[in-house]
Amino acid sequence: MAGFLTKVRGRIERWLPVDGYHCDRPLVLLQSDDWGRVGIRDREGLEQLKAAGLQLGEKQYDSYTLETAEDLAALQAVLRKHRDSVGNHPCVQMNFLLFNLDFEKMATGGYSEIHLKPLSAGLPGKWRRSGLVEAYRAGMDAGVFWPAVHGTTHFCRPAVERSLAGGGDRTDLLRTLWQAETPYIHWRMPWVGYEYWDPEQSEEERFLPAEVQRELIGAAVGEFAKLFSLLPRSACAPGYRANDDTWRAWSQHGVRVAQDGPENCLPPHFDRHGMLHLSRTVEFEPATDAAFSVAACLRQAEAAFERGVPAVVSVHSINFHSTVKDYRGATLAALDEFLQALEAQHSDLLYLRDEDLDEAVRTGSYRSAGGGRSLNIVRKSFTPSQWAKQGRP
Repeated sequence: MAGFLTKVRGRIERWLPVDGYHCDRPLVLLQSDDWGRVGIRDREGLEQLKAAGLQLGEKQYDSYTLETAEDLAALQAVLRKHRDSVGNHPCVQMNFLLFNLDFEKMATGGYSEIHLKPLSAGLPGKWRRSGLVEAYRAGMDAGVFWPAVHGTTHFCRPAVERSLAGGGDRTDLLRTLWQAETPYIHWRMPWVGYEYWDPEQSEEERFLPAEVQRELIGAAVGEFAKLFSLLPRSACAPGYRANDDTWRAWSQHGVRVAQDGPENCLPPHFDRHGMLHLSRTVEFEPATDAAFSVAACLRQAEAAFERGVPAVVSVHSINFHSTVKDYRGATLAALDEFLQALEAQHSDLLYLRDEDLDEAVRTGSYRSAGGGRSLNIVRKSFTPSQWAKQGRP
C-alpha cells in the first residue's frame, strides 16, 4: 500500500506548480558516480574470470575496475589547468560507495552469505591501490574533487541474497565472480538491482521500505564521516533509483542536495523535505557511449544555459579507469577540450559544487576560494509535466 500511495502522489505532483531556480549566467557542475567501488580485479581477475568460462569484452562495463592514485593525479592535472571567470577550478563531485564485499570473510563461509568491508578499512582481499585515499584527499585540498554519498553498496542486498539462496545459475554466477573478487557485472545480471530498488518485486514494492532505506543511508553517512572527516551535503542514489523515502532519509541525515538523473532535466527545485534537486543535463560518457562527441556535449550545455539552468555534467568513474582498459586517456583529452570551449565561449562562466549552488539558491551567494560571490537567482514557477514536454536541453 505504501508503494502505491507514493506512486499516486508522484503522479499528482507532476501536475502541481513548483518553484524552479534559474541563473542569468552559465553555471557548470561535474557529478561523477561509483567512486570507491571495486569491479574486475585488474588483469589477474580478468584472466581468472575468463578461465572460469566468462566471455568478457562484449560491453564496456566488462572492463570496469577501480581508479588508481595515478588516474586521480591525471584527472587533477587536467582540472587544475582550467579556471572560471572568478578564478576557481572545475570540481568533480565524486559520489562514493562506502562499502565493498569482504571477499576473504565470505570465502571462509563458502560464499553462502554477504559480508561488507568499509572503505575506511581498506580494500578487500587481494585488491591493491597504493595511495588511493590520499589521492582523493589531495584532490579535495586542491579544490578539484569533492565527495558526496552514493550509498553503501550499488546493488540491492535483498535481491542478491535472494538469488544467492535460490540455487541454480544465478548462485553459480555470483560465486564465480566472488571467487575472482568481483562483486557483479550489472549488464550481465540486472537482477542485482540498485541499492534501494529491487527490480523483481511488484512495481509498487520495488523500493525498499522506508525504515530499511533509513538504516542504509545512516550507515553510508557514518562511514563517509569516518573516511572524510566531514558530513555529506549531496547524494545520488545508485541507478538514480530514489523515491520520497530516500529523500526524506537523506534530509534527516543532513544531506541538502539530491542529484537526479537526466530523464526530465527539471530546473533546480526544492522538494517537501527541503532537498534541492539537481538534474543532470549533459551526458559526458566517452567510455560507454558509442555516439559520444564533445560537440554534442557542448550543445547540451548551451541548451541548458539558454533555459537558465546549470549544465550539470554526468561523467562516471569508469571514464577515468586505466588498468584493465585505458579509458582515461581519451576521456581526459575530451574533458580538456570541453572545458576549454566553455571558457572561450563564456567570459562569465562559473564552476560550482553542488553545495555552492545550494548555498546560492538559499542565500543569493556562495563562498569560494576568492571570497563570497553573489548570484542573481530568479525563481519561476513550473510544472514538471509541462517542463518535460519541452524536451531535455
